[in-house]
Amino acid sequence: MERKVGTISRGIRCPIIREGDDLAQIAVTSVLEAAESEGYEIRNRDVVALTESIVARAQGNYASVDAIATDVRAKLGGETVGVIFPILSRNRFAICLRGIARGCKKVILMLSYPSDEVGNELVSLDKLDEAKVNPYSDVLTLERYRALFGENLHPFTLVDYVQYYSDLVREEGAEVEVIFANDPRVILDYTKNVLTCDIHTRARSKRLLWGAGAERVCGLDDILTAPVNGSGCNEKYGLLGSNKSTEGMVKLFPRECMELVKEIQNKFLEKTGKLVEVMVYGDGAFKDPVGKIWELADPVVSPAYTSGLEGTPNELKLKYLADNDFANLSGDALKAAIESAIRAKGDLAGSMASQGTTPRRLTDLIGSLCDLTSGSGDKGTPIIHIQGYFDNYTN
Repeated sequence: MERKVGTISRGIRCPIIREGDDLAQIAVTSVLEAAESEGYEIRNRDVVALTESIVARAQGNYASVDAIATDVRAKLGGETVGVIFPILSRNRFAICLRGIARGCKKVILMLSYPSDEVGNELVSLDKLDEAKVNPYSDVLTLERYRALFGENLHPFTLVDYVQYYSDLVREEGAEVEVIFANDPRVILDYTKNVLTCDIHTRARSKRLLWGAGAERVCGLDDILTAPVNGSGCNEKYGLLGSNKSTEGMVKLFPRECMELVKEIQNKFLEKTGKLVEVMVYGDGAFKDPVGKIWELADPVVSPAYTSGLEGTPNELKLKYLADNDFANLSGDALKAAIESAIRAKGDLAGSMASQGTTPRRLTDLIGSLCDLTSGSGDKGTPIIHIQGYFDNYTN
């Protein structure tokens, strides 16, 4: 009988992961037990994905606020530091800001506006228009910002991040001055020592700062690139991708984990005879149309994946074929014509018949599906098993 179901994404429950656990064995066992309990089989080109959180936890990749402070002090001088373009997040940045503030005497906090890099809004574009403020050129002091826009609470968390971040810096014993601007070079009017906290635009910010005469420039990806007093670290991403673990500790983005995904792939091949693709995923890459938040606060969606997940989809747009090439067909004749076109499709790069298919990398698409399936709360499914993702209408 013809299979009637295409892609299936399942959240897989597994034990709570602790440092030192054999994550490869746990992942394979958990997926196989889930398949047995639900009555389905592992298939070639299934995808098994592990959230970055359990990978970092198994690695024991944690660092304290004190470790952050020590590294910030060593790399930025310990006096006045410009902290620019942080995202507005209690989970992602607040604990990092504690360490940053602890590692200097004064913080010049420069916030991008009307929103941060991932879409958390400080003030609406409509309010900027009403106030005749140009976010591309105008620099606002805290006093000017308050006079124009008052207190602005985040629509979901109900936090005034301007006040929250200011209070947090003071709690760590440092002075704080807040300004609002979108040109990174503005900070050099206040200090030549800069920590740029943007994620996806960090290379440009560093380039502009160095070119404008900064004396010390670091990104979050330059902090904790090596252990500090026995802490965890991330050689490639530093503090980027970190999350709050406790009030005094961050969980860092996982360190090198290509060997892990290869090991899991090999274990599935040994136990089932099937070639399964494996990836580690963090944030998905989607945008909330109401809160306007772009989900990707991690430096990448997937820090490690097996080779079968390279590239972008190579898919025909079925509705294009149905409405154009085969507009005169219907029923079984239409089905047969489309199946024939799919089997003969070849490389579709630049083809009109692929227009409208999602032009993104496979890892970003699949990582988003995984993130939405696992959620970020108490579902208890940090491993995702996807079947049928690489199927098409002919399978």
